[in-house]
Amino acid sequence: MFNNCDEIFNIARQSVIGKHLPNNLYVHISALIFLDNALQEYEKIARNIINNIDDFTIVKFNLEETKISYLFYPDFDNNPHPPLVKSVIINLTEKTNKIIDYSQSNNPPILHRKETFINENYPNYQKFKYLTSIEEKLGLLDNTRYIGTKKEWEQLLIDHSLTFIDHYLVCNLENNPQEFIKIDRHKAAIHRNRLSRPVNLALEAGLFSSETSFFDYGCGHGLDVKIMAENGYESSGWDLFYRPNNPLKKSDIVNLGYIINVIENVRERREALLKAWSLTQQVLIVAAQVLIDDRQRGFMVYGDGIVTERNTFQKYYDQEELKTYIENVLNQEAIPAGLGIYFVFRDQEKANNFRASRFHSKVRTPRILLPVKKFADYQQLLTPLMNFYTERGRLPQKGELSQEAEIKAEFRSFKQAFKVILQVTNEAEWDEIADRRRQDILLYLALSHFNTRPTIRQLSPILKADIKDLFGNYQAACFLADEMLITLRNLNIIKEICQDLKVGKVFEKSYLIHLSMLDSLPTLLRLYEGCASRTIGRMEGANLIRFYFNIPRISYLYVPDFDSKKEPILKTTMSIDLQDLRVQYRNFAHDQNAPIIKDKYLLKIPENN
Repeated sequence: MFNNCDEIFNIARQSVIGKHLPNNLYVHISALIFLDNALQEYEKIARNIINNIDDFTIVKFNLEETKISYLFYPDFDNNPHPPLVKSVIINLTEKTNKIIDYSQSNNPPILHRKETFINENYPNYQKFKYLTSIEEKLGLLDNTRYIGTKKEWEQLLIDHSLTFIDHYLVCNLENNPQEFIKIDRHKAAIHRNRLSRPVNLALEAGLFSSETSFFDYGCGHGLDVKIMAENGYESSGWDLFYRPNNPLKKSDIVNLGYIINVIENVRERREALLKAWSLTQQVLIVAAQVLIDDRQRGFMVYGDGIVTERNTFQKYYDQEELKTYIENVLNQEAIPAGLGIYFVFRDQEKANNFRASRFHSKVRTPRILLPVKKFADYQQLLTPLMNFYTERGRLPQKGELSQEAEIKAEFRSFKQAFKVILQVTNEAEWDEIADRRRQDILLYLALSHFNTRPTIRQLSPILKADIKDLFGNYQAACFLADEMLITLRNLNIIKEICQDLKVGKVFEKSYLIHLSMLDSLPTLLRLYEGCASRTIGRMEGANLIRFYFNIPRISYLYVPDFDSKKEPILKTTMSIDLQDLRVQYRNFAHDQNAPIIKDKYLLKIPENN
């Protein structure tokens, strides 16, 4: 029958059963009965040439020569990527065979995409298929040159900080996968010795006051609850597995950290989010693992914890998908605080205050230059007024300063009191502060354009007063903010601004500066960076920012030894494409040719200057 080889080869090429490679068809022994009859007869001829070959795993049909190989993978069902133990190659024309033994090899070939070798009715088909889908999302199968043998595959897993439990991947982004090998959904709870990133970000953002109560919904081992209580906050938590008998308690701030992505049931996932929101009196923190594009290895997970493990489910969002999901379920705006981390406010006025506060640049109160006796007599009384002006860029309105009565009793008005301050300070410095606060507000209004810009009625009284004093009216402020957004589209202007700066390093297509200098940059550059950080979030630990002026892109760089080494080495980068909000990540931790940061003294001004 096999005299017509071309016909056999064509039938094999058209087979819907088996895994196709350019010159070969691979079929699991269990799927042979589903092949075309001609192929089945062709294979039987080969099997009759050699005796005792019934324990093979896969048949390899050569589509250019009359050769069939029998491949032995004794651990096919149990090993996610089983090694080849033996290969028997049959030459049907010459009726000869060749045996290759890999049993003693320390680097044998291994299998991938096991579901492609079998029929859909095979017992483990869905398990194999699921594994492949996860590996594809993580980019593990992108470069076939580096996955074909045991050693290369194991090195790739090490580079990704990955390991296997059965057919499920376990990932620890801190290169300690064994610590995270748990079983079942509740075992995804992570042992830590510090606050989780979402709660820590809320603390850094100033969301907590001394009276703030905290509740951790899905608290796991309860470390966040413990640490917050030790810091003086009323703190409690509940967990379905670890604290099931704890009461659900309404609190000012509720944390739903890395919970929704481990709930496989769509309805239960939604209910968890709604339940956490129902307990929230001020701010809900929502965190989930997100997929970001790794330039070297395809997609990878960013967030606390694990990729997936035995009997657990992981739902991976991209950053914008997560934001949309939260907003659709809660019907409230989710404000990004970091990659995969959002704050949702009960009170929109407080939400607007929080957004505005994120653009509140740091400035110093002008120094006393000429000590005048009259000022010295009233310095203690006038210091709160100086601090208020430094904070807001304007004089207080009625009721905004607790020392109002005392100051007005002595000076009749804030304006008269401030004249005394101007006698001993540089008036130009106060003007600079007012302009800085003006630019801060423009940044806030410009970036609020991408969501829903609040109406004047939705602003807090103090922000309304800022706008009235610094711009005249809200419409004028919004107009200027929109004009700034239009200007931002012109990357040539960005380039010119970067080239004129005295701090930072200009490259052919970009400008690099230390993160600590961001507040001192021209407003248009702060807006450029804000389009990335306030939409997606900054990379954790980032200490350098790269502004591109050939394409709309912002990159965050993490250089761990920036302060201690003369020429520190770059460890990780995260780039945000502002056209499609695509996030790309790159890790140089295991790269012997990792970039070196040279001339680092150009990137920041020493703090004592």
